[in-house]
This record gives sequence, structure tokens and C-alpha cells, in this order.
Amino acid sequence: MGTMGPFGRVTLYEMCRRHGFPRAWGRVIGTWTTRHAAWCLAASLALHLLAVLVFPPQPLDLRVYREASPLVFSGGLYDYRLHTGPPIPVLPFTYPPFAALVFLPLSHLPWTAVVVLWQAASVAALAVIGYCADRLLSPGADRPEAPRVLLWTTAGLWLEPVRHTLDQGQVNLLLAALVMTALVVLRGAAARGAALGLAAAVKLTPAFGGLYLLATRQWRAAAWALAAGGGATALAWLAAPHESARYWFTLVTDTQRIGPAWSVRNQSLRGALGRLLDPGPGASVAWWTALLLVTVVAAWALRSAVRRQDLLGILVTAELYGLLVSPISWSHHWVWCLPAMMWLAHGPGRASLLNRVTLAAWTVTTAARLVPLLIRMEDGLAHPSPYPAVLAWPGTAYAACAVLTFAAVAARPYGGQPVGGSRPLYAERAR
Repeated sequence: MGTMGPFGRVTLYEMCRRHGFPRAWGRVIGTWTTRHAAWCLAASLALHLLAVLVFPPQPLDLRVYREASPLVFSGGLYDYRLHTGPPIPVLPFTYPPFAALVFLPLSHLPWTAVVVLWQAASVAALAVIGYCADRLLSPGADRPEAPRVLLWTTAGLWLEPVRHTLDQGQVNLLLAALVMTALVVLRGAAARGAALGLAAAVKLTPAFGGLYLLATRQWRAAAWALAAGGGATALAWLAAPHESARYWFTLVTDTQRIGPAWSVRNQSLRGALGRLLDPGPGASVAWWTALLLVTVVAAWALRSAVRRQDLLGILVTAELYGLLVSPISWSHHWVWCLPAMMWLAHGPGRASLLNRVTLAAWTVTTAARLVPLLIRMEDGLAHPSPYPAVLAWPGTAYAACAVLTFAAVAARPYGGQPVGGSRPLYAERAR
């Protein structure tokens, strides 16, 4: 065969002889996609637009945000119900009152405009997530690896949590982008902390980004996050005292109104164990034991990442831990799989077998749309007790991938040289 431009005068035959046929073709494909990353992203966006036009999404969660938010002042916010159909016949508003204030402008726009703007903002947020993750991979670099960011955005658009978020009109991508922008782009401690605190005031799970601030000793930013979150909550209390009291004193712990926690839609640790174990006293003991073990492994991973100043490893561990220990983490909440996969592919342990196995597990789970397949099978059943093992074990996929990621982060020993070089990154970012 002829010469391959990116490799000088080295022929494909010579590459195959040196590296083996699969690896040689992998290098060719990798080089081509890197050189044409912008075109790959353009093709992915065009395909997404075509899919939206041919199969228009039904963003039910976005409808809830838009229709329920004006009720925050009248006292009917948490009485709102969007009637859909089985297996989840109604959708209530489940976020804190401050979220309703944030969503209030949506009620003044035409529905079509809301859908288009939300889709565009969510896709842009995916690119921001990829950009910020790349910045954390190489914190000492002057600029991110543009082809890498473009290619991960291209691929990320088709991961199941991202597709589900776009189809439902969920807020996950926007909040994840806000968290990463706060922790990566903003420089002042007040700005970083305030942005993170506001994200947590909209939805509670972004608060686990505070573990990143604590692990990197950004005490001032952590204090600002707490103050901003508290201030936003106080503002909502002044604007809607009745709804705030209802939420914080009663509804915040009522997971039953959110949806069926036993469903495979719920990919938290509690959801996975609830499908594997029969209900009873033994299930509670198993839950606390599993929580303790997961916490130990996550703490071990955080310690290992901190010692080598692996910033993306710290953030991925913190956010995946939050998704695991939350009572309910729907599959569309797991948009943090993209930064996790980027760390596994390009982080300090990228050549290890554990990293490769974990990356393959994430790829199969998210790209093959495993959870939607299990949901379709589950929806043909009544509330099963016991839950069928043939569905329960695959239904642990996200939890298993998160624990494997913790192990991969923890397994990288400290070699004396930080990921980003020898500069004291934490001290710089804390100023």
C-alpha cells in the first residue's frame, strides 16, 4: 500500500509488521480523527439535529420546570402534577424553591423557543464540560488539547446520560457545566465558591463539588460556596416562605414522590442494592455496610489523587461518590461519566489494565444504552418482588463503573512528580 502522510514514508504494511494489524489501524484512525476533529464534531451535531427533527423529543421535565415555576408564589409549587402515563403516571416538581425562581423566565417564552434554547444550551454545556475536564487533565498547560476536547464532545453527545438529559429537557448538563466552570475557569475564591453554591441551591447533588474544594484546601472558596448556597435558599424563603417550609421540613426527605426508587432507572447504590436484595432488616445492614465500603474506597481514591495533584481525578471521585450515595440517581444524572472516561483515557493511569477495563465498562454501559434496554424489559412487569436477577445484576452497571473508577484513581501510586508538574497548583488556585 502507499505511504501514510502522518507517518512520513512508513507504509501501513510496515506499521502492521511492527505493531500488529489492529494497533496499526487504530493509529491510522486515531491520527485521522485527531486531524479532522472539527469535522467529526460537525457531523455529530448534524446527526443530532437530524435525529431531533425526525424523532422530536418530548422534554417532559422541561415542561415541569416551565409550568410549575410560576406556582412558587401562589403556594401550589409542590402540588403541581404533570400527568403522563405508566409506569410513572405523574411528574411533580422536586427541586428546592430557589430552582423555581431560576426557571421562572421559562414561563414567559413560547414553548418552541424554550425547547430550542434549552437544547442549544445543553449541547454547549457538554462542550464546556469537555473543555474543563481537559484543563484539569493538564493544569500546567497554556491551552487545552483542542482536538481532544472536540472529539470527546463528539462522542459525549451519544452517551446515554447525555441523550436522556437532552430528550427529557433535564438540567443536568447545565449544572455540571456550571460546577466545572466554577472550579476550573473562575479564578477568585468568591466567584468559584458562589457559582458552586448557586448550583447546589438549584439541585442538591452539585454540592458534592464542595469535596473538591476541601480536598484541594480551597477553604475560602468552600466558605463562599456555603454562604452563596445559604443566601440563595434564604432569598427563596423570603420570596416563597410557605413552599420553602414545605420543602425543607417535609419533602426534601420524601423520595417516594420523586419516583420508584426500586426501578432500574435509579442507578444509585441504594437502588442497585434494593433490586439485588429482598426487603427486610438484612437489606438495611447490607446498605450501611456497602455505604461504608464505598466511602472507604472513595476516600482512598481522593487521598491518592490529592497526593499526586490529580485535579480531574479528585473531581471525578467527588461527583461520582455523590451520585452513588444519593437515594435516587436517575441514569440521566450520570453525565459525569464523560469526565470520568476522559480521566481513564488520558489520566496518569491510562496505560494500566484497570483503567482500560473500566473505560470499556463505561463505554459499553453508556454507548450501548444498557439502562434504556433494561427499562423496557422492566416496564413489562408489575412491581417485582423479588426483583428478577436477570435484570438486577446488569442494573448495577453505573454503580459498578463508579466503584471501578474509584479503584483506578486509588491504584495510581504517588511517584514523586505531580500530574501538572512541580508547581503548587492548590496554592495557586486558592488565591
